[in-house]
Amino acid sequence: MTGPPGELFAVLPNDIDDAAAPSGGNRYDREVCTGLTTLGWAVRELAAHGAWPGPHGADLAALGALLSGLPAGALTLVDGLVASCSPGVLAAHAARLRLVVLVHMPFGDTDPAARPAEHRSLHAAEAIVTTSDWTRRRLLELYDLPVGRIHVATPGADPAPVAAGSDGARSGAPALLCVAVVGRHKGHDVLVEALARVADLAWTCVCAGSLERDPAFVAALTARVDALALGDRLRLAGPKTRTELDDLYAGADLLVHPSLGETYGMVAAEALARGIPVLGTTAKGLPEAVGRGPGLLVPPGDAGALAGALRDWLGDGALRHRLRVAALERRGTLTGWDVTARTISDTLRGLPDRAAGSGHCGAGLARN
Repeated sequence: MTGPPGELFAVLPNDIDDAAAPSGGNRYDREVCTGLTTLGWAVRELAAHGAWPGPHGADLAALGALLSGLPAGALTLVDGLVASCSPGVLAAHAARLRLVVLVHMPFGDTDPAARPAEHRSLHAAEAIVTTSDWTRRRLLELYDLPVGRIHVATPGADPAPVAAGSDGARSGAPALLCVAVVGRHKGHDVLVEALARVADLAWTCVCAGSLERDPAFVAALTARVDALALGDRLRLAGPKTRTELDDLYAGADLLVHPSLGETYGMVAAEALARGIPVLGTTAKGLPEAVGRGPGLLVPPGDAGALAGALRDWLGDGALRHRLRVAALERRGTLTGWDVTARTISDTLRGLPDRAAGSGHCGAGLARN
Protein backbone atom coordinates (compact mmCIF):
# COMPACT_ATOMS: atom_id res chain seq x y z
CA MET A 1 0.00 0.00 0.00
CA THR A 2 1.33 3.42 -0.94
CA GLY A 3 0.26 6.84 0.34
CA PRO A 4 -1.52 7.51 3.65
CA PRO A 5 -3.38 4.80 5.58
CA GLY A 6 -6.78 4.03 4.14
CA GLU A 7 -9.95 2.31 5.26
CA LEU A 8 -9.84 -0.78 7.44
CA PHE A 9 -12.79 -2.96 8.38
CA ALA A 10 -12.29 -4.68 11.74
CA VAL A 11 -14.52 -7.70 12.35
CA LEU A 12 -14.59 -8.22 16.11
CA PRO A 13 -16.50 -10.34 18.63
CA ASN A 14 -19.56 -8.43 19.75
CA ASP A 15 -18.50 -8.28 23.41
CA ILE A 16 -15.07 -6.63 23.29
CA ASP A 17 -16.25 -3.67 25.38
CA ASP A 18 -18.20 -5.72 27.92
CA ALA A 19 -16.89 -4.51 31.30
CA ALA A 20 -18.36 -7.59 32.99
CA ALA A 21 -16.20 -9.93 30.91
CA PRO A 22 -12.78 -8.32 30.53
CA SER A 23 -10.10 -10.30 28.73
CA GLY A 24 -6.66 -9.78 27.30
CA GLY A 25 -7.96 -10.35 23.79
CA ASN A 26 -10.67 -7.73 24.16
CA ARG A 27 -8.19 -5.24 25.58
CA TYR A 28 -5.80 -5.90 22.68
CA ASP A 29 -8.52 -5.38 20.08
CA ARG A 30 -9.64 -2.11 21.63
CA GLU A 31 -6.11 -0.73 22.00
CA VAL A 32 -5.22 -1.67 18.43
CA CYS A 33 -8.34 -0.10 16.92
CA THR A 34 -7.68 3.08 18.88
CA GLY A 35 -4.02 3.10 17.91
CA LEU A 36 -4.69 2.53 14.22
CA THR A 37 -7.19 5.39 14.24
CA THR A 38 -4.55 7.63 15.77
CA LEU A 39 -2.18 6.63 12.96
CA GLY A 40 -4.67 7.82 10.37
CA TRP A 41 -6.57 4.65 9.50
CA ALA A 42 -10.33 4.97 9.00
CA VAL A 43 -11.24 1.99 11.18
CA ARG A 44 -14.78 0.68 10.68
CA GLU A 45 -15.60 -1.69 13.53
CA LEU A 46 -18.07 -4.45 12.71
CA ALA A 47 -19.51 -6.53 15.53
CA ALA A 48 -19.80 -10.23 14.69
CA HIS A 49 -22.59 -11.53 16.87
CA GLY A 50 -22.33 -15.21 17.68
CA ALA A 51 -21.28 -17.93 20.11
CA TRP A 52 -17.59 -17.71 19.20
CA PRO A 53 -15.55 -19.89 19.02
CA GLY A 54 -18.44 -22.37 18.79
CA PRO A 55 -20.79 -20.64 16.34
CA HIS A 56 -24.20 -21.89 15.29
CA GLY A 57 -25.24 -22.06 11.67
CA ALA A 58 -27.09 -18.77 12.00
CA ASP A 59 -23.94 -17.12 13.35
CA LEU A 60 -21.94 -18.22 10.32
CA ALA A 61 -24.69 -17.07 7.97
CA ALA A 62 -24.72 -13.67 9.66
CA LEU A 63 -20.93 -13.43 9.36
CA GLY A 64 -21.18 -14.25 5.67
CA ALA A 65 -23.78 -11.54 5.19
CA LEU A 66 -21.56 -9.08 7.08
CA LEU A 67 -18.59 -9.77 4.79
CA SER A 68 -20.82 -9.71 1.70
CA GLY A 69 -21.74 -6.14 2.55
CA LEU A 70 -18.14 -4.95 2.34
CA PRO A 71 -16.84 -3.38 -0.87
CA ALA A 72 -14.69 -5.48 -3.17
CA GLY A 73 -11.02 -5.25 -2.30
CA ALA A 74 -11.74 -4.05 1.25
CA LEU A 75 -8.88 -4.52 3.71
CA THR A 76 -10.49 -6.59 6.47
CA LEU A 77 -8.97 -7.52 9.83
CA VAL A 78 -10.80 -10.46 11.42
CA ASP A 79 -10.29 -11.42 15.05
CA GLY A 80 -9.12 -15.03 15.34
CA LEU A 81 -11.91 -15.90 17.78
CA VAL A 82 -14.26 -15.40 14.83
CA ALA A 83 -11.99 -16.41 11.97
CA SER A 84 -10.56 -19.70 13.22
CA CYS A 85 -13.93 -21.42 13.36
CA SER A 86 -15.34 -19.92 10.14
CA PRO A 87 -13.25 -21.44 7.34
CA GLY A 88 -16.07 -21.74 4.85
CA VAL A 89 -17.07 -18.11 5.25
CA LEU A 90 -13.51 -16.82 4.95
CA ALA A 91 -12.75 -19.01 1.95
CA ALA A 92 -15.87 -17.75 0.20
CA HIS A 93 -14.66 -14.16 0.50
CA ALA A 94 -10.89 -14.60 0.21
CA ALA A 95 -10.76 -13.72 -3.50
CA ARG A 96 -12.95 -10.62 -3.11
CA LEU A 97 -11.64 -9.17 0.17
CA ARG A 98 -8.12 -8.63 1.52
CA LEU A 99 -8.36 -10.73 4.66
CA VAL A 100 -5.97 -10.42 7.60
CA VAL A 101 -6.51 -12.67 10.63
CA LEU A 102 -5.49 -11.55 14.12
CA VAL A 103 -4.61 -14.69 16.12
CA HIS A 104 -4.63 -14.28 19.89
CA MET A 105 -4.47 -18.01 20.48
CA PRO A 106 -4.25 -21.01 18.13
CA PHE A 107 -7.19 -23.22 19.02
CA GLY A 108 -5.51 -26.16 17.38
CA ASP A 109 -2.69 -25.98 19.91
CA THR A 110 -4.74 -27.81 22.54
CA ASP A 111 -7.62 -29.17 20.46
CA PRO A 112 -6.63 -31.36 17.50
CA ALA A 113 -10.26 -31.41 16.38
CA ALA A 114 -10.07 -27.66 15.74
CA ARG A 115 -7.07 -27.89 13.44
CA PRO A 116 -8.73 -28.60 10.07
CA ALA A 117 -11.00 -25.55 10.36
CA GLU A 118 -8.24 -23.29 11.63
CA HIS A 119 -5.91 -24.53 8.87
CA ARG A 120 -8.42 -23.58 6.18
CA SER A 121 -9.16 -20.20 7.75
CA LEU A 122 -5.51 -19.18 8.03
CA HIS A 123 -4.68 -20.31 4.51
CA ALA A 124 -7.52 -18.08 3.27
CA ALA A 125 -5.83 -14.99 4.72
CA GLU A 126 -3.36 -12.73 2.91
CA ALA A 127 -1.61 -12.07 6.22
CA ILE A 128 -1.75 -13.24 9.82
CA VAL A 129 -0.90 -11.15 12.88
CA THR A 130 0.01 -12.96 16.10
CA THR A 131 0.47 -11.50 19.57
CA SER A 132 3.72 -13.32 20.36
CA ASP A 133 6.70 -15.07 18.81
CA TRP A 134 5.54 -18.28 20.50
CA THR A 135 2.20 -18.11 18.67
CA ARG A 136 3.94 -17.50 15.36
CA ARG A 137 6.16 -20.54 15.86
CA ARG A 138 3.22 -22.69 16.87
CA LEU A 139 1.18 -21.72 13.80
CA LEU A 140 4.12 -22.61 11.58
CA GLU A 141 4.40 -26.00 13.30
CA LEU A 142 0.70 -26.75 13.02
CA TYR A 143 -0.31 -25.41 9.62
CA ASP A 144 2.66 -25.30 7.25
CA LEU A 145 2.04 -21.64 6.49
CA PRO A 146 4.42 -19.48 4.45
CA VAL A 147 6.87 -17.90 6.87
CA GLY A 148 6.48 -14.43 5.42
CA ARG A 149 2.72 -14.43 5.89
CA ILE A 150 2.85 -14.31 9.72
CA HIS A 151 3.73 -11.11 11.57
CA VAL A 152 4.17 -10.52 15.32
CA ALA A 153 2.72 -7.53 17.19
CA THR A 154 3.21 -8.07 20.92
CA PRO A 155 0.83 -6.36 23.35
CA GLY A 156 1.78 -3.01 24.76
CA ALA A 157 2.14 -2.02 28.38
CA ASP A 158 0.81 1.33 29.52
CA PRO A 159 3.30 3.50 31.40
CA ALA A 160 2.50 3.35 35.12
CA PRO A 161 3.95 4.59 38.40
CA VAL A 162 6.25 2.23 40.27
CA ALA A 163 4.20 0.20 42.73
CA ALA A 164 4.74 1.03 46.38
CA GLY A 165 3.82 -2.50 47.38
CA SER A 166 2.62 -3.49 50.82
CA ASP A 167 4.72 -0.94 52.71
CA GLY A 168 2.48 0.55 55.36
CA ALA A 169 -0.25 -2.06 55.00
CA ARG A 170 -1.96 -2.92 58.27
CA SER A 171 -1.15 -6.60 58.04
CA GLY A 172 2.50 -6.01 57.25
CA ALA A 173 2.28 -9.14 55.09
CA PRO A 174 3.59 -9.30 51.52
CA ALA A 175 0.75 -8.72 49.06
CA LEU A 176 0.28 -11.26 46.28
CA LEU A 177 -1.91 -10.43 43.29
CA CYS A 178 -3.40 -12.72 40.64
CA VAL A 179 -5.15 -11.08 37.67
CA ALA A 180 -7.05 -13.55 35.48
CA VAL A 181 -10.52 -14.85 34.81
CA VAL A 182 -11.09 -17.47 37.51
CA GLY A 183 -10.93 -20.83 35.78
CA ARG A 184 -9.07 -24.10 35.70
CA HIS A 185 -7.02 -23.00 32.68
CA LYS A 186 -5.59 -20.12 34.70
CA GLY A 187 -4.41 -22.42 37.49
CA HIS A 188 -6.37 -20.98 40.40
CA ASP A 189 -6.84 -24.41 41.93
CA VAL A 190 -3.06 -24.92 41.76
CA LEU A 191 -2.55 -21.54 43.40
CA VAL A 192 -4.88 -22.39 46.29
CA GLU A 193 -3.06 -25.65 46.99
CA ALA A 194 0.30 -23.88 46.82
CA LEU A 195 -0.82 -21.14 49.21
CA ALA A 196 -2.03 -23.79 51.66
CA ARG A 197 1.51 -25.19 51.74
CA VAL A 198 2.93 -21.81 52.77
CA ALA A 199 0.18 -20.95 55.24
CA ASP A 200 2.80 -20.82 58.00
CA LEU A 201 4.26 -17.68 56.41
CA ALA A 202 2.79 -14.18 56.28
CA TRP A 203 1.04 -13.17 53.04
CA THR A 204 -2.23 -11.92 51.60
CA CYS A 205 -3.57 -12.67 48.11
CA VAL A 206 -6.20 -11.02 45.94
CA CYS A 207 -7.48 -12.79 42.81
CA ALA A 208 -9.02 -10.23 40.44
CA GLY A 209 -10.99 -11.62 37.53
CA SER A 210 -14.40 -12.69 36.32
CA LEU A 211 -16.17 -15.38 38.34
CA GLU A 212 -18.70 -16.12 35.59
CA ARG A 213 -16.67 -18.18 33.07
CA ASP A 214 -16.98 -21.47 34.99
CA PRO A 215 -19.37 -21.17 37.96
CA ALA A 216 -18.96 -24.82 38.96
CA PHE A 217 -15.20 -24.42 39.17
CA VAL A 218 -15.56 -21.20 41.18
CA ALA A 219 -17.93 -22.93 43.61
CA ALA A 220 -15.51 -25.82 44.10
CA LEU A 221 -12.59 -23.42 44.49
CA THR A 222 -14.45 -21.37 47.10
CA ALA A 223 -15.27 -24.54 49.04
CA ARG A 224 -11.63 -25.57 48.93
CA VAL A 225 -10.50 -22.16 50.20
CA ASP A 226 -12.92 -22.52 53.12
CA ALA A 227 -11.81 -26.08 53.85
CA LEU A 228 -8.18 -24.93 54.00
CA ALA A 229 -9.12 -21.99 56.26
CA LEU A 230 -7.58 -19.47 53.83
CA GLY A 231 -10.61 -17.23 53.49
CA ASP A 232 -9.24 -14.47 55.70
CA ARG A 233 -6.09 -14.16 53.56
CA LEU A 234 -7.21 -15.11 50.05
CA ARG A 235 -9.95 -13.10 48.33
CA LEU A 236 -11.72 -13.82 45.04
CA ALA A 237 -12.49 -10.21 44.20
CA GLY A 238 -14.27 -10.58 40.85
CA PRO A 239 -13.68 -8.38 37.78
CA LYS A 240 -12.18 -4.94 38.29
CA THR A 241 -12.20 -1.71 36.31
CA ARG A 242 -8.92 -0.31 35.05
CA THR A 243 -8.84 2.17 37.94
CA GLU A 244 -9.50 -0.57 40.49
CA LEU A 245 -6.79 -2.72 38.92
CA ASP A 246 -4.36 0.19 39.09
CA ASP A 247 -5.03 0.40 42.84
CA LEU A 248 -4.45 -3.34 43.28
CA TYR A 249 -1.21 -3.22 41.31
CA ALA A 250 -0.03 -0.23 43.36
CA GLY A 251 -0.27 -2.26 46.57
CA ALA A 252 1.15 -5.53 45.20
CA ASP A 253 4.58 -6.98 45.91
CA LEU A 254 4.37 -9.98 43.57
CA LEU A 255 2.16 -10.96 40.64
CA VAL A 256 1.33 -14.66 40.80
CA HIS A 257 0.24 -16.03 37.43
CA PRO A 258 -0.04 -19.85 37.57
CA SER A 259 -1.65 -20.17 34.14
CA LEU A 260 -1.57 -23.50 32.35
CA GLY A 261 -1.03 -21.75 29.02
CA GLU A 262 -0.56 -18.16 27.85
CA THR A 263 0.22 -17.09 24.31
CA TYR A 264 1.91 -14.02 25.80
CA GLY A 265 0.86 -12.85 29.26
CA MET A 266 -0.36 -9.28 29.21
CA VAL A 267 -0.86 -9.11 32.96
CA ALA A 268 2.80 -10.01 33.46
CA ALA A 269 3.80 -7.04 31.33
CA GLU A 270 1.36 -4.83 33.24
CA ALA A 271 2.95 -5.85 36.53
CA LEU A 272 6.48 -5.35 35.23
CA ALA A 273 5.50 -1.89 33.96
CA ARG A 274 5.06 -1.07 37.65
CA GLY A 275 8.27 -2.76 38.78
CA ILE A 276 6.39 -5.76 40.25
CA PRO A 277 8.18 -9.13 39.89
CA VAL A 278 6.28 -12.10 38.49
CA LEU A 279 5.91 -15.67 39.70
CA GLY A 280 4.57 -17.48 36.66
CA THR A 281 4.88 -20.69 34.71
CA THR A 282 6.97 -21.91 31.81
CA ALA A 283 3.78 -22.37 29.77
CA LYS A 284 4.01 -21.38 26.13
CA GLY A 285 4.44 -17.61 25.60
CA LEU A 286 4.47 -16.46 29.23
CA PRO A 287 8.29 -16.51 29.55
CA GLU A 288 8.38 -14.18 26.54
CA ALA A 289 6.38 -11.55 28.44
CA VAL A 290 8.35 -11.94 31.66
CA GLY A 291 11.78 -11.76 30.05
CA ARG A 292 15.04 -12.70 31.72
CA GLY A 293 15.54 -11.95 35.39
CA PRO A 294 12.44 -10.27 36.85
CA GLY A 295 10.55 -13.41 37.76
CA LEU A 296 10.42 -17.00 38.87
CA LEU A 297 8.96 -19.58 36.49
CA VAL A 298 7.75 -23.04 37.48
CA PRO A 299 6.15 -25.88 35.49
CA PRO A 300 2.41 -25.34 34.93
CA GLY A 301 0.04 -27.37 37.07
CA ASP A 302 2.67 -28.17 39.71
CA ALA A 303 1.43 -27.00 43.11
CA GLY A 304 4.56 -28.24 44.85
CA ALA A 305 6.87 -26.25 42.58
CA LEU A 306 4.69 -23.16 42.92
CA ALA A 307 4.69 -23.51 46.71
CA GLY A 308 8.45 -23.92 46.71
CA ALA A 309 8.92 -20.74 44.69
CA LEU A 310 6.54 -18.87 46.97
CA ARG A 311 8.43 -20.07 50.04
CA ASP A 312 11.73 -18.98 48.49
CA TRP A 313 10.37 -15.52 47.66
CA LEU A 314 8.58 -15.02 50.97
CA GLY A 315 11.53 -16.19 53.04
CA ASP A 316 14.49 -14.67 51.23
CA GLY A 317 14.82 -10.89 51.42
CA ALA A 318 17.82 -10.88 49.11
CA LEU A 319 15.85 -12.76 46.45
CA ARG A 320 12.95 -10.34 46.75
CA HIS A 321 15.31 -7.39 46.35
CA ARG A 322 17.06 -8.94 43.35
CA LEU A 323 13.79 -9.65 41.55
CA ARG A 324 12.50 -6.16 42.33
CA VAL A 325 15.61 -4.58 40.82
CA ALA A 326 15.31 -6.80 37.75
CA ALA A 327 11.62 -5.90 37.39
CA LEU A 328 12.48 -2.22 37.47
CA GLU A 329 15.07 -2.82 34.75
CA ARG A 330 12.57 -4.78 32.65
CA ARG A 331 10.11 -1.89 33.10
CA GLY A 332 12.41 0.30 31.05
CA THR A 333 12.41 -2.11 28.09
CA LEU A 334 8.66 -2.46 27.65
CA THR A 335 6.95 -0.78 24.72
CA GLY A 336 3.54 0.85 24.62
CA TRP A 337 0.40 0.15 22.63
CA ASP A 338 1.49 2.76 20.11
CA VAL A 339 4.28 0.40 19.05
CA THR A 340 1.80 -2.48 18.74
CA ALA A 341 -0.49 -0.40 16.55
CA ARG A 342 2.41 0.83 14.43
CA THR A 343 3.61 -2.73 13.87
CA ILE A 344 0.17 -3.79 12.65
CA SER A 345 -0.12 -0.65 10.55
CA ASP A 346 3.20 -1.43 8.87
CA THR A 347 1.99 -4.98 8.21
CA LEU A 348 -1.21 -3.73 6.61
CA ARG A 349 0.60 -1.13 4.54
CA GLY A 350 3.09 -3.76 3.40
CA LEU A 351 0.42 -5.89 1.75
CA PRO A 352 0.58 -5.69 -2.02
CA ASP A 353 -2.10 -3.61 -3.72
CA ARG A 354 -4.39 -5.54 -5.96
CA ALA A 355 -7.31 -4.62 -8.11
CA ALA A 356 -10.70 -4.95 -6.50
CA GLY A 357 -12.15 -8.36 -7.11
CA SER A 358 -8.91 -10.01 -8.19
CA GLY A 359 -7.96 -13.35 -6.74
CA HIS A 360 -5.14 -14.15 -4.37
CA CYS A 361 -3.04 -17.18 -3.72
CA GLY A 362 -4.73 -18.00 -0.42
CA ALA A 363 -8.20 -18.22 -1.90
CA GLY A 364 -7.68 -21.74 -3.12
CA LEU A 365 -6.21 -22.77 0.23
CA ALA A 366 -3.08 -24.00 -1.48
CA ARG A 367 0.45 -23.76 -0.10
CA ASN A 368 2.63 -20.91 -1.35
